[in-house]
Amino acid sequence: MASQKLTEYERKRLENIKRNAEMVAALKIHSTAATLSATNKRQSAKTYKVSPVKKPKTETPIVIRRSLRTRGMTPGDFCENFDKNPKSVSPLKPKSPRVSGPISMRDAFGGDKMEFNQMLIETILSTANKIQLGVSVKEEFDGVKDVKEENLSGFNEKGKLESCKSEVLKCPVKVEKVKEEFDENLSGKSKLVSCGLVKGVVKNEYSDVKVEKSDPWLESLDLKPENVARLLPGRIMVVKFFPCSSMRMIAAGNKFGNISFWNADCEDEKDGIYLYHPHTGPISGILIQQYSIAKIFTSCYDGFIRLMDAEKEVFDLVYSCDDTIFSLSQQPDNLTSLYFGEGRGGLNIWDIRAGKSSKNWMLHENRINTIDFNSQNPNIMATSSTDGTACIWDIRNMSAHKPKTLKTVNHNKAVHSAYFSPSGNSLATTSLDNNVGIITGVNFEDISMIQHYNWTGRWLSSFRAIWGWDDSYIFIGNMKRGVDVISPTQRKTVMTLLSPQMSAIPCRFDSHPYEVGMLAGATSGGQVYMWTPR
Repeated sequence: MASQKLTEYERKRLENIKRNAEMVAALKIHSTAATLSATNKRQSAKTYKVSPVKKPKTETPIVIRRSLRTRGMTPGDFCENFDKNPKSVSPLKPKSPRVSGPISMRDAFGGDKMEFNQMLIETILSTANKIQLGVSVKEEFDGVKDVKEENLSGFNEKGKLESCKSEVLKCPVKVEKVKEEFDENLSGKSKLVSCGLVKGVVKNEYSDVKVEKSDPWLESLDLKPENVARLLPGRIMVVKFFPCSSMRMIAAGNKFGNISFWNADCEDEKDGIYLYHPHTGPISGILIQQYSIAKIFTSCYDGFIRLMDAEKEVFDLVYSCDDTIFSLSQQPDNLTSLYFGEGRGGLNIWDIRAGKSSKNWMLHENRINTIDFNSQNPNIMATSSTDGTACIWDIRNMSAHKPKTLKTVNHNKAVHSAYFSPSGNSLATTSLDNNVGIITGVNFEDISMIQHYNWTGRWLSSFRAIWGWDDSYIFIGNMKRGVDVISPTQRKTVMTLLSPQMSAIPCRFDSHPYEVGMLAGATSGGQVYMWTPR
């Protein structure tokens, strides 16, 4: 009965199922599958999973800041960010290895035509001959006797120039009391600051340059288009005038180790700019002494101090170390020793003739940014430091282990400069706490702070206030592409020098030692502006 109710399709389906089942049974597929399943279970129970080999865990080692010399390593390249820890250098800006020896000026010259290198050398040597370099101090003062009456004939009873057409004297001469202090000058105890007589200026009893008219004279300062030049690529760290009146030449150093010279009086097609590359890091100091302008000392963050000798046409190596050299200076009456800030707060005195260090101290807790000496008493020294202090020292009474300061000026942030005034009676400091400090008094006991915005950021060189040609004014850059003029007596900014020729912020300055009103300002773009009176 049940089979009669099935349709043809269902019946055919059941037959196919029955036939397939008989076929599977004949092939013994079910029994074989059960056997394989049981075998796999037994094998998996006896086998063990092999764990992968674990990689050792890498830990970042603790880097201890030590000298390369104590680690038995050769001096490495100085990193661009001024850090002492060795880091990989970007392939886009490869750095030159330090050359531990002299470098010829021809090899260091970066110009296209080598004859321009020879042109600079001849210019420096000819200028040195004009001001009679190499003559002894006694011979120079003997010359004063011969020319005294002739050169002083243009002065009135008060010692002032009756005519602004007087020529510059080529020897250090004092307007007043030449005969009385002649022997004293020869003994090396003179208060005389060796500088020539320049047009339109007056000397006091210490031969300091004085300005006849203050405010009108300042307002006459002008920046002409021909007195603007790009000397270097990148940020300028140091700018210096050559201390001579027969030519207007400026030396500047940048963050890449380049030194450039600009002869503003040159009418050559190259505009009198000569570029050299004697160092591999930021230039921290340039020294040009008035009695030896053919020998120029330069210091660098790479730990080298070099001497550019125009006569030998070489950048000679004077000193090298693993630490960074942040500042460089000399006493005005001692050309045989170099004073430089080394490492984190160290001050080293290098005897040039002996070729060794005569003294060294740890004066600060951080780097020494500037070193300056009092013009009237060269034994009095001022230092500024990133530890937030500026200190005055007497180098005659400094103990070997714990030297004591004559005066310590505290700022809330890093102090980038501390310079004595031309008379030596005042000290000006520049700090990141947005203050310019003025320290005066017989024992520098009077301290006053003048507010000035000094935050330049990481891409600009820090501001450093400098004195002008007397104690009347201080010059410092501002963030509005101008030069602020600060009066120490009025304790404020009295005016700002502005010009459409200034396309960048001037950060570092230098005043010409002989030409009153000639002021050089350098930017972080490699430009130098030279202000002159109208």
